[in-house]
Parts: sequence; C-alpha cells; structure tokens
Amino acid sequence: MYYPDELVEEVRAKNDIVDVISGYVRIQKKGSSYFGLCPFHNEKSPSFSVSRDKQMYYCFGCGAGGNVFTFLMAYENCSFPEAIKELAERAGVGLPEMEYSEEVKKRENKRAKLLEVNKEAARYFYYLLRSPKGTAGHQYLTGRSLSEETMKKFGLGFASVSNQELVSYLRSKGYVDELVKEAGLASFDEKYGMHDKFWNRVMFPIQDINHKVIGFGGRVMGDGKPKYLNSPESMVFDKSRNLYGLNFARTSRKNNIILCEGYMDVIAMHQAGYTQAVASLGTAFTIGQASLLRRYTNEVLLAYDSDGAGVNAALRAIGILRESGLRGRVINMEPAKDPDEFMKTFGAPAFQERIDQAENSFFFELRILERDYDMRDPDAKTRFYREIAKKLCNFEEEVERENYIQSVAEKYHIGYDNLRKLVVSYAAQTGFVKPVERPKPTVAVKNTPQENVKRNQRLLLTWITEEPELYQKIKKYIQVEDFTETLYRQVARKLFEDLDQGVFHPASVISMFQDEEEQREVASLFNTKLEREPTETDREKALHDIVCQVKSNSVAYYSGAGGEGMTIKQLIDAKKALEELRKTHISLH
Repeated sequence: MYYPDELVEEVRAKNDIVDVISGYVRIQKKGSSYFGLCPFHNEKSPSFSVSRDKQMYYCFGCGAGGNVFTFLMAYENCSFPEAIKELAERAGVGLPEMEYSEEVKKRENKRAKLLEVNKEAARYFYYLLRSPKGTAGHQYLTGRSLSEETMKKFGLGFASVSNQELVSYLRSKGYVDELVKEAGLASFDEKYGMHDKFWNRVMFPIQDINHKVIGFGGRVMGDGKPKYLNSPESMVFDKSRNLYGLNFARTSRKNNIILCEGYMDVIAMHQAGYTQAVASLGTAFTIGQASLLRRYTNEVLLAYDSDGAGVNAALRAIGILRESGLRGRVINMEPAKDPDEFMKTFGAPAFQERIDQAENSFFFELRILERDYDMRDPDAKTRFYREIAKKLCNFEEEVERENYIQSVAEKYHIGYDNLRKLVVSYAAQTGFVKPVERPKPTVAVKNTPQENVKRNQRLLLTWITEEPELYQKIKKYIQVEDFTETLYRQVARKLFEDLDQGVFHPASVISMFQDEEEQREVASLFNTKLEREPTETDREKALHDIVCQVKSNSVAYYSGAGGEGMTIKQLIDAKKALEELRKTHISLH
C-alpha cells in the first residue's frame, strides 16, 4: 500500500533510531554516536554506528546503512509496508485503512477469524501441557531432552486424551462449529458427531513468518499411527509456502539456513544454538518453500535423515534448490539417524564440524550416483563418466560449468580435456550451448582519479550533515550541480532544499530511494571519514581543500563535456566562483 510522504516522515520522526535499534542491538555511546557489534555481519570489534542527530545507522565494516525503516526491513526481513505498520503502531500513529470491496472484506474477515481461533487453540494446548492433564505430554517432551525455555519458545502444547475438550472449549469462547472445522481443528462424523481432530498428542503450533499460528502438527507419544498428524490446508495454511521455524530462523543472523525434515529436528537444533534451522511441513520440499528461503539466504544446508528415504529426499531438494538459484550443501548425519539424535549423542560443537565439512550438493549427487556403478569395471566406469557429463550440461552458466568440469576432473581423475569434450558432445545433443573457451585473464582497470572525485563529494556531504550550519557558509560557492554523480546530486538537492527551509532530516533522504543498494550508498554519503582525522587547527584547511576540489572537479567535468548540463554563462560563473573560493577563508566557528 502507498502511504503519503508526510505520513512516512511522521512515523520515522516519532521513532527515534537509537531507541529502536537498542531494542535489537546492544549499543553504547561514544562521542556523539552510539556503537555496537553489527547485526548484519560477524565481527569482534564494534563498527556499527547509530547517530541520533542524523537518525541513521551505518556499519564501517560491511557498509550496511540506512534509517529506521531500512534497519527494521533488514533485521526482520520484512517489506516496507510491514516495517511502517510496526513502527506506526509503536509510535501510536494511525495509518489509513485500505478500501476493500465487499468480497475482499468478507475474505479478510474470514482469514482474521481463522487466525484468531488457531491462536485460541494454541493457548489451550499450551495451558493443557502445563496442567495435570498434560503430564504424559510433558514427560514425553522432557524425555526428548527439551528444556522448559525451548518448549515455551515454540509454544509446545498437549491435546487431551478426550476427543471433545477442544471443541467444547472453543464453543465456550463463542466460536461456531463451522469455523472450528474450517480451521482444521475438528471433524464431524455420525458416530462421534463434532469432535477434536487432535487428541492424546503433543502439539506443535505452526507459525507463519509473522509469528501467527496458521496450523498444527500433533505427534503420538507411543507407536500409534499416524506418527504425525498435521492440520489440513486452509485459507491461512498453505503447506507448500510455509516452513516450520522460519519465523525464528529468518532473524538468526547466520549466513545460511539449515533445512531439516521434522519438527523435533528443528527444535533440537534451535535449543543447541542453531537458530537458522527450518523444516518442511509433512510434505516434500517445494519450489514455493525454496522461493521463500531465497528471501533470507543464498545458501541452504540439508540436514536430512541419513537413511535411504532421507537421501532420496535430499536429492529431490537439491534439484529444487538449484532451480531456485540457491546454493546447496549436504550435512553428513551418520552415524546418527537425524539432527535430533545427533545433538543428543554428539553435541553442538560436533555438529558445527559437520557444517564446516558439509558436502557440495553436486558432489553429493555424484557420490550417491556412483553407488550404482562398479568402478572396477571399465565399462561401468565409462557409463558413470557419461552420466557425470550429462549432469554437467545442466549448468547453463558458462563460468560455473567450466569450474565444475575442472573440479570433477580432479576429483574423479578424469582428464580435463576428455571430460570437457564429453560435456560438449552431450551439450550439442541436448541443445545446451557448449562451454566456451576459458577467457584469458585481464588486468582490471583502476579508476583512481574518478574515485577521488566521488570521495571528495561524499566527504563534503558528510561534513554538511555533521555540521549543518556549514551549509550557509559554502552555499555561495557550491551548488547542486557540482555533485557530478547522479545519486549524489539527488541527495544534495533534497538536503540543500531542506536546509534552505531551516529543516534538517538527513534520514528522510533515504526514504526517497527504494533500491536497497541505493539506500546503502546514500547512508555511506553521510558517513564518509577522512583517512586521518585532522587536528582542530587543520580542520578548516581540510574543509577548504575539499570544497575547492568539489568545485574544481565540477568545472572540469562540465568543461570537458562541452558545457553540456551547464550554459556558457553558468560555466563562466562557476569558474569565477572557484577563483574566489581559492582566496576565501571558510571559518568553522
């Protein structure tokens, strides 16, 4: 939904960035800014700065930067509308309601009711687990080595041995039978009438990325069948587009996500500190789930069961990950059956070793494929190599294909040229573009003068935001057009217009840009530092030099462009201003 600029600015202004970020990151005041460990990359020394004056954050280590909106979007992995809603609610700012048609309004009301009844059911299951009626369930979970804190985090519960209690409870809360049935919490038949779908099971609430309960998984505590019973799909529960544990994993600040098969695997991993673990919901991994993961990571580690079914599931998942543009690696669980058993038997440090040793998904496929061939038999060995060549054809990107050809040749002791010829042959047969010749290395061209030009412009913008009163002293000499980079010029225009009106909100400038990379670059414009911090006596000289350089580069730029972008008169005036500027002393006091 579109929100007016005035409303966006009101929400931003009423959410002090230091107060908001301190709720997520431990920061301490140093000078005029606050510093802490960056939440967006691993570091040991604090390089993450938060400025109350600028209402911006910036990491001098990884370059992450922006205002309170971009922080929430990056940290919570949410969209701009979601961020503005959360911050508006925090600040008590009312947002306009969207206008719905009657049909859409009815649908949204039904959706809200389903979420509401699921939440109430989750509360009931949660309460029951901690009551005398839930003793068996509680003993089962503690017997699986789960702590009270972990049970609370995941909202684990218990469904009573009676198959009527939840229905009766929800009726007492005013929920009609039809809604309870539609939520998948109850069923109806002639023998039992309206009765609970889940009974005598430990319960796992399934939450979407916003922590809303959308369904349930119930596990028997003995040898009953089915072992797991899951909610049917509904208006709020689409198994193929949700993942168990993603509501926590998406903010784990890890470089990967670990994909497991079961609820208990995910919970055991989180309890051990691997908070990036998720699981598919009683179904095979899907394209929709891969697309969801792609919002939060580029690499997925598969921690599937080590039995035959787990291997086959991993092979299917690898193809889906590759199709979705995600890197995949496979964690070896052996001799344990699954991550839950691994944690209990070997512990978290040993699992980290397995993560470090995780196998490239393509080589995992080849290793499993190799089991079907007797490598002592030349004929079988040749057929295996042919299958490898066919698989290599699936890499459409030339550089990637070339890299894998080289690595496979080394691993399986095949001559590189022979393997490459085989791949080219199969590529021609199947219609794939054949691999190109490896390009000769070229020397990157350095553009130091241009970088110096950009750096001086960044330094000047940073200086103005740190000492806005400086603008009045240099506005006679520096105009918006003197910033020759398009992005810098857009920033300077907004900043100068605000300062001319006596307004100073550099954080609002970031809201002009929607692209994440542009937002990061804008943040860097306001956080560029001199390589050496000058002494107080040298600061005025440093400033004078920077202003002169910006003006001089501007004159050279427009002169070199044949005056394009500036009239002849403007160019003559700019040259006069530069001459005057060189003779002028700019005071910082």
